[in-house]
Amino acid sequence: MCPTLAFAASGETGATDVAQILLALVILLVAAKLGGSLVVRAGQPAVLGELVFGIIIGNLHLLGINSFEFIKTDDTVRILSEIGVTLLLFQVGLESDLGKLMQVGTSSLVVATIGVVCPFGLGFLVSSVFMPQESVYVHLFVGATLCATSVGVTARVLMDLGWLKTTEARIILGAAVVDDVQGLIILAVVSGVIQAASTGGKALSTWAIVLIILKALLFLSGALIIGRWIAPKVFHIASRLSASDLLLTTALAICFSFAYLAACIGLAPIVGAFAAGLILDEVHWRTFRERGEHSVEELVKPLTAFLVPVFFVVMGSRVEIRSFAHVEVLGLAAVVTLAAILGKLACGIGALEKGLDRLSIGIGMVPRAEVGLIFASIGTRLRLYGEPLVSESTFSVMIIMVILTTLVTPVGLKWSIARAARKKTKSGEVSHREGNTH
Repeated sequence: MCPTLAFAASGETGATDVAQILLALVILLVAAKLGGSLVVRAGQPAVLGELVFGIIIGNLHLLGINSFEFIKTDDTVRILSEIGVTLLLFQVGLESDLGKLMQVGTSSLVVATIGVVCPFGLGFLVSSVFMPQESVYVHLFVGATLCATSVGVTARVLMDLGWLKTTEARIILGAAVVDDVQGLIILAVVSGVIQAASTGGKALSTWAIVLIILKALLFLSGALIIGRWIAPKVFHIASRLSASDLLLTTALAICFSFAYLAACIGLAPIVGAFAAGLILDEVHWRTFRERGEHSVEELVKPLTAFLVPVFFVVMGSRVEIRSFAHVEVLGLAAVVTLAAILGKLACGIGALEKGLDRLSIGIGMVPRAEVGLIFASIGTRLRLYGEPLVSESTFSVMIIMVILTTLVTPVGLKWSIARAARKKTKSGEVSHREGNTH
């Protein structure tokens, strides 16, 4: 046993646990930086390398190397990775302008709505045509799972490419939050219908559906309105205390509080973290800045640099390459993935402002990542007449869809943003020549 770990509170067993977590962090961080460095050299966003190296680590057992299997199942590693994506969305919120986000609110709502309706319809259709042996409830569930959107992957790519402050990015982020609420509502309704059918009870009541919607809307509006009123007071109280590192501690307390409240009402914690970042302004910590302290954005960056890559490598490690071994599963997965991508690409037409890169908006809504995994895992817990609703092959199809939509997004966004930049440059050159001619 490593002597430096002897401080563990629970003796040798505790020290071994700590050693295992430290080893996991070493592996995850090295994999993240190596993978990120390699793909950046190839002109791709770092997150793609983190995901790919995570897949490699998670499947080394196929080569007889089982030393890293604990990374996929260890609860401490999972919690650290989830804190990482929570901090990522908090950082994205901090770097977003709430006023400008509200200016594109209508576009975000339309984009999100199209991004839910189209994938749900396509998912239901594809499932009905290619899995006719399954019940209508399975088709409903497949459609509901395709509604998911993971803002974490897209936000990271937008940050890597320096596109976070564009109008397109604000529409994507706003739409992803609305999409999460709408997807939650659809999933809750579909789950309620399935459970009602299984028990022979009544269908989900209208009031139950309305209650789900009200909870989501009340949280989002309350977070933005009440939060902006409370935050200055919290920072003012903190500024009067004499302890050190109060600015970062206060900001993180607000972030985690909002994430916790979001989870309490059934929303993804990352939605609460994003809302927390939105309500915080530079003016809230002016007293700390006058003392010469760093801003919250600067203080949070080292934490995200440490924990965010952990999230993406862990997410990649949970991918089972053996899912790709069955031809019939692969064929169905290809069709479902195509439906998932086309359904989200269609939402780009919902951007109402002129001169926007609608293709990038659509691609930005494609990844399912952890949200898709959550949706798919819920299906494994649903029972219809005492039997699992989702078969192992159907679950594998959904997992492959999640993997592929997550992996294609960084590459697709990189290409579409570069394409938009070239188009804008060419347009500017034409305008310049026409101006010289006149």
